[in-house]
Amino acid sequence: MGFWVYMLHCNDGSYCTGHTDDLEQRIAQHAFGTFPDCYTFLRRPIALVFAQEHATREEALAAERQIKGWSRKKKEALMRGDWAEVSRLAHLSRKHPSTGSG
Repeated sequence: MGFWVYMLHCNDGSYCTGHTDDLEQRIAQHAFGTFPDCYTFLRRPIALVFAQEHATREEALAAERQIKGWSRKKKEALMRGDWAEVSRLAHLSRKHPSTGSG
């Protein structure tokens, strides 16, 4: 059984990142508004824009935390699979830590 880190694009233009052991079920929960306290509840409809499988829950959680700390531009490069841009933005953020996250 695998674990997933995923990113959703919300109706308000924001992104939501999470992890799960059942990707299909978790996306359905976000889409249907199963949990009223969830970030996506008032931001539906949502669209899955990125998912990556990991061997353990710990790896998926670590990836989630890492992605949550990234800038919007870096998240969008990840969604496109533009690894050169992800790397460039990583180096840029190390040189200029004040670029912030989004």
